[in-house]
Amino acid sequence: MDWLHALILGIVQGLTEYLPVSSSGHLEIGKALLGPEAEAGGLTFDIVVHVATVMATLVILWKEVIWIFSGLFSPLKNGKMNNEQRYVVNILISMIPVGIVGLFMKDSIESLYADDTIKLKVVGVCLLITASLLALTHFYKPKEKENLSPFHAFIIGIAQACAVLPGLSRSGSTIATGLLLGNSKSSLAQFSFLMVIPPILGEALLDFKHIVAPSAEYLAAHGMSEPIGTVPMAVGFVAAFISGCFACKWMIALVKRCKLIYFAIYCALAGVLTLVFL
Repeated sequence: MDWLHALILGIVQGLTEYLPVSSSGHLEIGKALLGPEAEAGGLTFDIVVHVATVMATLVILWKEVIWIFSGLFSPLKNGKMNNEQRYVVNILISMIPVGIVGLFMKDSIESLYADDTIKLKVVGVCLLITASLLALTHFYKPKEKENLSPFHAFIIGIAQACAVLPGLSRSGSTIATGLLLGNSKSSLAQFSFLMVIPPILGEALLDFKHIVAPSAEYLAAHGMSEPIGTVPMAVGFVAAFISGCFACKWMIALVKRCKLIYFAIYCALAGVLTLVFL
């Protein structure tokens, strides 16, 4: 992978991370379109650019992050948690399913990235599943609930755990699942972007040694012939971070305002094109 490939893929990651269209799926499609050299970055490059967009989320949503931490360590009033503490509890609960998947299914999921043919088929099928899930929210609209409950946070966490498959949009799955449970789209968009921060940073921390100095076994297991260079990795990170910062604000607003059916149509077209042509 050269720096130009890394730049293009970093921008793709930054722009699609905040839309319910699967940034991981678009990364794989982008690699396939750019050719074998772009695919040499493997899962390592994907983790790096995902961390970059998490950093962009922290920068753009810093007020929300400070709001959470400002009340997190406040004493309980009459034995009851405040809004910030309930929010953190919901995020922690949402992390349980993806933690279980990470512990017991990580190797099986990562093996998909070693076979380009299987990987693109998975992307195409998962984009169609994303389209179906988003379309369902257009036709089924339950009565809205005022607050996100811990049980709903757990169900949304299951949706996030399923979205580890490339092409199954994490934000699309979590927002759609929350809407089908009766939660408001405005609150779900913010919760969806904040709940992914701990799992992605945790995965990056666990794989840090493989990112810095990958072994031959790690490279072979992830379909990589050689480690990705420092320059392409840095370019990809910066591109994803900068494009993510620009995109985060207006993309979140777009998701809040726009009907998800439009994203469903896009995902359906992208899924069909991926299966037919790639």
